[in-house]
Amino acid sequence: MNIDSQLSGDADPDDTRPILIIPYMWIGDFVRNHTVVRVLKERWPNRPVDLLTTTLCAPLVDYMPGVRRGIVWDLPRSRLAVRRQFGLAKLLRAENYGTALVLPRTWKAAIAPTLAGIPERVGWVGEFRFGLINHWRWGERKLPRFIDENAALAQPVGAPLPPEWPVPQLRVPAEEIARWREANGLSAGAAVALAPGSVGVSKRWTYYPQAARLLAERGLEVWVVGGPAEKGLAQEIVAAGGSGVRDLTGNDLRNGVLAMAAAGVAITNDSGLMHIAAALGTPTMGIFGPTSPYLWAPLNGLAATVVQDKSVLSCQPCQRTICKMNDHRCMRDIAASEVVEIAQRVLGDRAQTAN
Repeated sequence: MNIDSQLSGDADPDDTRPILIIPYMWIGDFVRNHTVVRVLKERWPNRPVDLLTTTLCAPLVDYMPGVRRGIVWDLPRSRLAVRRQFGLAKLLRAENYGTALVLPRTWKAAIAPTLAGIPERVGWVGEFRFGLINHWRWGERKLPRFIDENAALAQPVGAPLPPEWPVPQLRVPAEEIARWREANGLSAGAAVALAPGSVGVSKRWTYYPQAARLLAERGLEVWVVGGPAEKGLAQEIVAAGGSGVRDLTGNDLRNGVLAMAAAGVAITNDSGLMHIAAALGTPTMGIFGPTSPYLWAPLNGLAATVVQDKSVLSCQPCQRTICKMNDHRCMRDIAASEVVEIAQRVLGDRAQTAN
């Protein structure tokens, strides 16, 4: 089997060597990796695809169609961790991978695949990775979006970008959702999931407590979903919303996946849980302020993209994690009543579709 012919786009139907994807490990980016999986499976349907994953992201792999397994291995972000790299390389070597797609541009991401002797290591030019990446790709900076940069690595060299990429998919069995509802003492009715967290405080909408109160006053069940970092926010939201609001934050991302799968509508910031909800097919309202929906909204599409439209802000989108201009008006000028009205319309539309 000729590797070079594969890179030029000629698929070998007899090739069954596994492929390893080394992805970005932020939750939202990890969900979007499923587009890369789908591109690879369309190109090489007989080659198993595995994902390197952290312990945090590992539950997502269980719900990704087309992924054979997740290779769970935590590497520190701030240091090389040589022993951990050698340990990972030993694990990878036993799997006999034929190809590794190294999505991050860092040299550290390419060390273990090289030590493991994976023969074809594909990645963008960057960070002096000569000898680590042996099938270079050029032109990353000409691609418009992060998802284009990642998914293009799964295509043949020089292939044009498609009009649309395959969207990420997460599939949760209905019986697993039912068990989760029962274990948490939740009714079978439609609920609104609020995801108030995000990486970077500037991406956090200001009025989740007020929205929770309005939703609860209209008789809707409200769940606050997130990780341990959102526990304080969840307590504030529950205090504002009353007995109709439940704190479902916790340490296990699987809990967040199941909550988003069970919800009738999700209201989120630009965050990992937004991408999870959209990939599950749950109607998702993404609230955007400092970031661009074109660049960062899910490929799946949103039930509503909520942005401040009362005034033109010269600083928007700034892509900053902390607001340094206009006192966070891009988020503060989105009223709770506006978001709640949209959520009710989305729930109504879903109920009509179901009938």
